[in-house]
Amino acid sequence: MAAAKIKKGDRVVVLSGKDKGKTGTVTTALPKDGKVVVEGVNVATRHRKPSQANPQGGLERIEAPLHISKVAHVTADGKPTRVRFETQDGKKVRVAVKTGEKIDG
Repeated sequence: MAAAKIKKGDRVVVLSGKDKGKTGTVTTALPKDGKVVVEGVNVATRHRKPSQANPQGGLERIEAPLHISKVAHVTADGKPTRVRFETQDGKKVRVAVKTGEKIDG
């Protein structure tokens, strides 16, 4: 399995779909499914009946996962970029293709 180019905590921009252009932070990465959950993006509303755990019921808004191909890493100037891997000092690091800056601290 290849290394993940987008990880939890990365700042990403949505490239397609109803949330195209929105930016957010990856809160959950699901590498087996090829999906990520981004803060404030792809929000789904579920109608919940009152239950013992939630006696009020009502509308529940949750962030749904979206496919990793629909997001790209964001550079410091807010533009999307692809990610490649380089070996620096014997260590494999992620690098933004557009700017050449190292992504991992």
